[in-house]
Amino acid sequence: MSDPSLGLTMLGLIVVAIMMGYPTAFTLMGLGAIFGFIAFWDPAHHWWQNRIFDLIAQRTYGVMTNDTLLSVPLFVFMGYIMERAALVDRMFHSVQLAFRRVPASLAVTTLLVCAFWGIASGIVGAVVVLMGVIAMRPMLKAGYDVKLASGAITAGGTLGILIPPSVMLIVYAAVAGQSIVKLYAAAMLPGFFLTFLYLVYILGWAIINPKIAPKLPPDQYRVTVPEYLRALERGRSRSVVPGLIAAALRPIAAGGAGWRVIARDIAALSVPIMLTFGTFAATWWYVVIYNAPEAATAAVSPATKATAVSTAGPASSPSAPPTATVGARAEDKPQELGAAAEDKPQELGAAGESESPTAPAKPDA
Repeated sequence: MSDPSLGLTMLGLIVVAIMMGYPTAFTLMGLGAIFGFIAFWDPAHHWWQNRIFDLIAQRTYGVMTNDTLLSVPLFVFMGYIMERAALVDRMFHSVQLAFRRVPASLAVTTLLVCAFWGIASGIVGAVVVLMGVIAMRPMLKAGYDVKLASGAITAGGTLGILIPPSVMLIVYAAVAGQSIVKLYAAAMLPGFFLTFLYLVYILGWAIINPKIAPKLPPDQYRVTVPEYLRALERGRSRSVVPGLIAAALRPIAAGGAGWRVIARDIAALSVPIMLTFGTFAATWWYVVIYNAPEAATAAVSPATKATAVSTAGPASSPSAPPTATVGARAEDKPQELGAAAEDKPQELGAAGESESPTAPAKPDA
């Protein structure tokens, strides 16, 4: 049996074993060991001298000593914590209330929660299964089309492998020897842009054909709030935010709620603002501050050195024409790209002393 046919046979058996319900990890490990033993079989040696045993030990040790792959079980553990704490249910309900006036609000909510839940877990299967349990029944009960409901869940689940942090990108970076930071930076914009395209498609389909996503009755998105929050409603939209900010300055407007309750609500209100500001601040620091020394070193030009020489020349010698000539020649002479970075930096005074010739002193008359 040739090597290509051996590989194709192993691939076919992997698909068959997984479809039969065998665990993926043991399937890959067992079939890899069996077909590796067949591929490296040498009749001239004993069976325990096969190279596959050395390769299994080396690969196992290499994976165990790889610090990059340590983040994979930590991401899975974080997703498990969020699932057991019922944070996804609360997030789904909160986003549904925020987008209650949008067409196909449940589908939009499902897609957004899938995107953010995929960011937290980075696993497609967990996102699809969990959102299928949480969002499928409410959408079908509200009269949504089955194609729209299932499509929103499955399409949103695929975003988990693209939007950073992603387990797939971590594994790919460890196998290919690439930088995880660069892969995250390259995948972030396409991931969010794909989410935006999904939202546009769902909203457009719901606007063109409203029957596939009926509007929810008011009893499904109205919640009971305390009396002091009703007293803080302002404007035609009955928003609480202006009244809450005014209550921070005048607590009597909150109906005796107290400083602690007002401070807690304002802190909860400022969380999205702080996250947005922190994200932009961290991006600005990484681009402008962290990479500034490399950019400044690469941007050194010969005109800077020529200016320093022409400035220091008159201070070191009364005869400035030779220094000015040297500075003019340095400015007029073209240099190749990258030649400026090879020049050694000199002090401001030393440049004028080393390059400008000393004029002979005139004898006294």
